[in-house]
Amino acid sequence: MTTATNAPTRWTIDTSHSSVGFSVRHMMITNVRGEFKKFAGEVVLDPQDPSVNATVEIGSIHTREEQRDAHLRSADFFDAEKYPTMTFTSKRVARTGDGYDVVGDLTIRDQTREVVLKVEDVTGETADPWGNTRIGASAKTKIRRSEFGITWNALLELGGAMVGDEVTINIEVSLVKQK
Repeated sequence: MTTATNAPTRWTIDTSHSSVGFSVRHMMITNVRGEFKKFAGEVVLDPQDPSVNATVEIGSIHTREEQRDAHLRSADFFDAEKYPTMTFTSKRVARTGDGYDVVGDLTIRDQTREVVLKVEDVTGETADPWGNTRIGASAKTKIRRSEFGITWNALLELGGAMVGDEVTINIEVSLVKQK
């Protein structure tokens, strides 16, 4: 992850033009999608040691169904009162064809697991109308919620589980270069 110069540059996430979303199988029928409305992060593009750090506010979860959102914030799932944030801290970045693998620690409910963010669609630097320099990227990973202590479920009458264990995380970021 480098820019036009070899000097390290700092970029912050423009949250009004970015998203942190997820999808999970519901009742073994369809994928339910949601997002977190509040998050922050920084990317340091350094040829020697690139890094990514991000924090997501659990209480900002939004799935278009308030009752479900309240349940997801409860101790059955995220326990947002006790664990108000989830974090990602990169450990290493590797170029992979047209993208990058960003390996790092994802912490949810005080459980930390190594994950790989597959970063694609990295745009070149672009000047915006307000005098800022921007880049964009898309990232994706899959996790097992049970590995983070999120194990609530209900068995369905005809077999299977109410909520799948595998969660797909999709991230779209617009990054603004810090001056």
